[in-house]
Amino acid sequence: MLQNNATRALFLDVHTSIAISAIYMVVTAINLIGNGFSMWLLVFRTHPKTPSIIFMINLTLTDIFLGAALPFQIAYQLQGYHWNLGPKMCSIMTLVFYTNMYCSILTMMAIGIDRYLGIVKPMRFKETRVRKPMAVMSCLIMWAVVLIVLSPLMTTDLTFDVQELGITTCFDVLKKDMLPNLYAWAFFLFGMVFVLFLFPFCVTTFCYVSVIRKLARNSKTAQKARAIRLAFIVLLVFTFCFAPSNILLLIHTVLRLFYGKSLYMAYKLSLCFSCLNSCLDPFIYYFASKDFRQKLR
Repeated sequence: MLQNNATRALFLDVHTSIAISAIYMVVTAINLIGNGFSMWLLVFRTHPKTPSIIFMINLTLTDIFLGAALPFQIAYQLQGYHWNLGPKMCSIMTLVFYTNMYCSILTMMAIGIDRYLGIVKPMRFKETRVRKPMAVMSCLIMWAVVLIVLSPLMTTDLTFDVQELGITTCFDVLKKDMLPNLYAWAFFLFGMVFVLFLFPFCVTTFCYVSVIRKLARNSKTAQKARAIRLAFIVLLVFTFCFAPSNILLLIHTVLRLFYGKSLYMAYKLSLCFSCLNSCLDPFIYYFASKDFRQKLR
């Protein structure tokens, strides 16, 4: 069992629990209101449904699902990290939480690729970018890849009874027997950190840096300056929200598996930044768009 004093200290730290819960409450409110409004505009007020719009609908959907899962985390933490809904529900909510977080990352990568092709390679991929079935298939593949990588979360009991504290935790105590061997652990971590984060991060960075360079070389109009600023903000938010949690996840798991040490409190706090992205997306991708603002009039 991978449990030490650092993890136990998190369960006893009431102030951290309240702080994380408060952040999740704010994120949930902004998430559901902002993304709910965005979904209404994207589905009912935006025509035609271009690949870019399809990717935005997928991103909004993942954000809404994440916002719907956060109240369970809030209740869990406010009860002193005690999960009373059973092992199956723990697995389901953990899968929902991480699936939608990583689907957001992959969808942001897809949006970045679409903008790269539209701005940097506009003529070469003109026909490819207008094929809606390809965009829909891309979204389905994203969901399938994430679910395959995270499938171990559904095949094991993620709860653990901390008898000395009288609580049952949900995916807060990392059990070594969650996976059959170190090879399975290596595959799981490789999938989460490298396939679902590092690869999309590198692709997204390349796409937006290329977009910024392309726009910067052209004439300095107000519209291009706005596009450059938006590309920079997307890249900054992507890095700020997702890099800390995924880097800490890798370091924490390696420390727990091989050295019996923990960075779990830091990782738990870093997840707040990942969730924060879900309520920033409407303002970055939708409300900052000139076409989207026109839908509000």
